[in-house]
Amino acid sequence: MDPFIPELALRKSLLAAGFSDDELRRMCSTRLLTAIRPGAYIRSDDERLLDRVARHGLCVRAAMHQIGCDAVASHASAAVLHGLPVWSVPLDLVHVTRNQRSGGRRSRLLHLHAAAFAEDEVVVVDGIPATSVARTVVDMARSTPFEPAVVLTDASLRHGLTRAELVEAVERAAHRHGNAAARRVVSFADGRSESVGESRSRVALLRAGLPAPTLQWEVISPTGLLLGRVDFGWPEFRTVGEFDGRVKYGRLLRAGEEPGDAVFEEKRREDLIRDEALRVVRWVWDELDRFDVVAARLRRAFRGP
Repeated sequence: MDPFIPELALRKSLLAAGFSDDELRRMCSTRLLTAIRPGAYIRSDDERLLDRVARHGLCVRAAMHQIGCDAVASHASAAVLHGLPVWSVPLDLVHVTRNQRSGGRRSRLLHLHAAAFAEDEVVVVDGIPATSVARTVVDMARSTPFEPAVVLTDASLRHGLTRAELVEAVERAAHRHGNAAARRVVSFADGRSESVGESRSRVALLRAGLPAPTLQWEVISPTGLLLGRVDFGWPEFRTVGEFDGRVKYGRLLRAGEEPGDAVFEEKRREDLIRDEALRVVRWVWDELDRFDVVAARLRRAFRGP
């Protein structure tokens, strides 16, 4: 690979550096370069190409350089730049917004939104202008189905956005399409959800018509000893719920521990919780799409022995 080609290169810059279009086509055909957008190239061995979120981030950067300074990254593209989870959110289009009332359009690779935004609704993320976290979350909540919108909004609260900031962003969007949906998402969102799986679990519990749980419930013994903190608790039903994901066990690892150690400690913690006459119901990622089975287990637990 030519050392003069940067990690992300635009055709205009490469031509100025002395490369020809024939050379660029040849490097693409031999898989030395990959065109992530027309006129934007990256080395084909770059591992970011294998990750849909990282690849989208590259596409956003390329698009913003090509479009110019009168637009800002927005919607899913801004969410990626801010590091928010975009579970089940399509990333086939780069989303940008221009501060104007009309003129939005959509092409094969770009969705150009036309909408007013205030100066404080724009921030710079690694050199790229983008809608602020609050504006981004509300834009996504207005235009994205409830479940992925909750996943993203929970994460924004977990990472420092305040509910007051979200409410203000919703009020600013009062006359925009989808604002009622955004209000529902913001009302339901909770930063105590610690993962995509836990956020999805809350939505599944809601849809199943089950009582709202206490999140991150601390189980205390009669002697005042903290036995553990559980994902979901229903103290009135003497039941706890736990979402089991691979990320969770990685998060439990301490320095020098193996995954098996974390599993053993989790089992020990559960035994202590069961000793307090609490019923434990667990579920995994695959069960979130067929939650009726889990809901039935929870209802049996609520009824007791």
